[in-house]
Parts: sequence; structure tokens; C-alpha cells
Amino acid sequence: MEFRTVTEGMPLNTTTGAMRNCVAALKLAVSAVGVFVPLTSQAATEPVQAAAQTVGVQTAPLPAGPSQTTPSRAAPIPIKVVVVSMYQIGRLTDDKPGEAHLWVERQKLDRVLPFPLGEYELRMNDAGLLLICTGGGVTNSSTSIMALGLDRRFDLSKTYWIVAGIAGGDPLDVSLGTAAWAKHVVDGDLLYEIDAREIPADWPYGMLPLGAKRPNDIASGWTVDTIHYALNAALVDWAYSITKDHPIADTPAIAEFRKQFAGYPAATRPPFVTIGDSLSSSKYWHGEHMNQWANDWVKLQAGKDANFMMANMEDSGTMTALRRLSRAGRVALKRVLVLRTASNYSMAPPGKSTAWSTTAEYPDQGAPAIEAAYQVGNRVVQELIKGWSRYHDVIPGD
Repeated sequence: MEFRTVTEGMPLNTTTGAMRNCVAALKLAVSAVGVFVPLTSQAATEPVQAAAQTVGVQTAPLPAGPSQTTPSRAAPIPIKVVVVSMYQIGRLTDDKPGEAHLWVERQKLDRVLPFPLGEYELRMNDAGLLLICTGGGVTNSSTSIMALGLDRRFDLSKTYWIVAGIAGGDPLDVSLGTAAWAKHVVDGDLLYEIDAREIPADWPYGMLPLGAKRPNDIASGWTVDTIHYALNAALVDWAYSITKDHPIADTPAIAEFRKQFAGYPAATRPPFVTIGDSLSSSKYWHGEHMNQWANDWVKLQAGKDANFMMANMEDSGTMTALRRLSRAGRVALKRVLVLRTASNYSMAPPGKSTAWSTTAEYPDQGAPAIEAAYQVGNRVVQELIKGWSRYHDVIPGD
């Protein structure tokens, strides 16, 4: 671009500096818009020229020819399955396994893709499997998934999403190492909570729905529509059907720990695969009264057939991002699965304090649950990839 004249009365250095700032800002804006809506070179240059004239600078028209053609963009990579992991210690290839570690090593996810908008790089293999590690918490999961969903390097329109991570298991339903496929994801943050020292005597706990007057009342006032997400039940049933007999490894440490839950038949079983629902909140909650709230809350929000089994800190953020992306046609919400495995219980064993239980080290440092999330989740991943000629167009269970 050649600056031909300067407005009369304006110092040359002032005009040049203003113009540089203007052009730099416009280039940044145009490039940001271009992430979502590629502009033709003509459309991109018109705002720059118009802005230049507003500060008294005339611009020479750009010559026609190859310099005005839109740069060629590589075709998006079609992704068959995205595995969503969250909790990870250190790097994805560190010697301290988190939820991502086993996928990277065992599925040979050796293709490293920079992902500056996320917490970790993306990992991929030649089979069409992509791994994202969002980092822990609702804010990390929602922003990371949104960033991936808008990443033009990938075609995610036919992609299956499998959330595979550890959780706090409800001892009324599961034992350590148990894997549960969710039909419902419920948010546990969007509510009223009053000071625990001021809970009315006839209330079971101090949490109540937005727009309600007391716990377990249906909201009659203002609320939000990002509390409950119903997953594709037919797809969940299919995933359960091909994994329900998977032998989840038991270990001496988790077997010894679960003995403390005498009177809780499910909690004292060896680990198994089941169907049960996910409660997601940024707050790491714990205790018997909170566990009662979790069971009540999931039924209140998702219906009487819903059953809280797994407490975690990410799933509602993940689902919020995926639903927004589905509105834009970037992903298919019917192709989402959520698998959680119990690394700890959501309340203390009988006779133990909740304060102790909240911060107690997980048996085997949660390794049985990490292993179960990989093994059970991978059975579904491999079935989808192996049957891709069919599952590209037909969702299992349909």
C-alpha cells in the first residue's frame, strides 16, 4: 500500500503513526474475522482503504492479479472420534499417568498439533482418533471444547465425542473402578446456596433451584437452560451393550478400601460397568448430606428415571460448548458419549469424618479408575473406527 498524500495541516509523523496503528488494528480485526468467515482480498482491502481516507490519507488501489487471490486453505482433516480427557498430571507423555496419558501411549497418538487456545497440545493418529485434554474444571472444559470445535483444521461434522475421565462415585450405586455411561449430564453450580449455618431446620440442605423458594421445588421464576443435557439414549445403550461384560481390573488397595462401606452393597462389589448419570460442578463437594442433594438434584433436573452416580468438575461445561457448536452445524450432538469411572467415593465411609475423606489420598492414586476409563472407552472407540464405513452415516442404536 502506498500513502500518496497527507491531510493538510497534520504533521507528517503524526499521520504516519496514526495510519500505522489504524492499519495494524484493521489487519488484526480482519484476520480474526477470517478465522470464521474467509474474506476475499477485495473485501479485506476495502475497509483498510476506507479507514485510511477517514484520517486524511489517500491510498493507491492494489493491483489486480495473483496478489489479490485468496490463499489456498488445506482441506479440513475429517475426525472419526474425539476422546475428551480432563485430569492430567504434568505433560501428556509424563511418567505420572492422568486421563490422557494412556491414550497417547497405547493408541500411538504421535502426531502433535499445536493448540494455543487450549491447556495442552492436541494429539492424533492416522486412524482418525484425536485426543484433547481440556484441563480440570467447567471453565477449562467449556473453553477448550469451544476452541476445538471452531478450529478450521478439522472436519467434526460426523465426529463421535467420548468423554472419558475419573469421578467421585456414589457408594449407593458404584464401587471404586466402576465405569458408568451417562444418559444425563446435570450442572450442579447453577442454583441458590445459602450459608450452611443458616439452613432452616426443616430443609435437608442449603441448595435450591434458581427461581424456587426451597429445596426440591420446581423453579417458578427465572432460571437458565444450561442445567440439564440429555444424551442420545440409544447410543448410550449401544455403548453399554458392547462394554457391559468388560472385566475391569480389581486391585488389593481398592478391595481393602471398599470394605469400609459395610451396608452399601454396590460400594463393596468389585468394579463393573453400568449406566448412571453425571453431576458436574466447579466445586469439589463431599459428604453424606451433599450426596443426598446430588441424588435429589439430578432427579429434579433430569426426571425421575435419572440416577446420579458420578460427580465431576467438567461435563456440564463440555456439553454447553458442544450444544453451542451443534447450533452452528460444527458438531452433531447425537454423537456424544460421557463415560466416568470412580476413583473415589462422594462421601465418607461409615465412622470416618467427611473432613478426612475429602482430602484422603485415592486408593492406588486413582490408577484403577484411569485404567478403566481407557479400557472401557477404547472398546467403543475401536468399534466406531472399525465400522466407520457404516457409522459415518448411521449412528449406532438408530
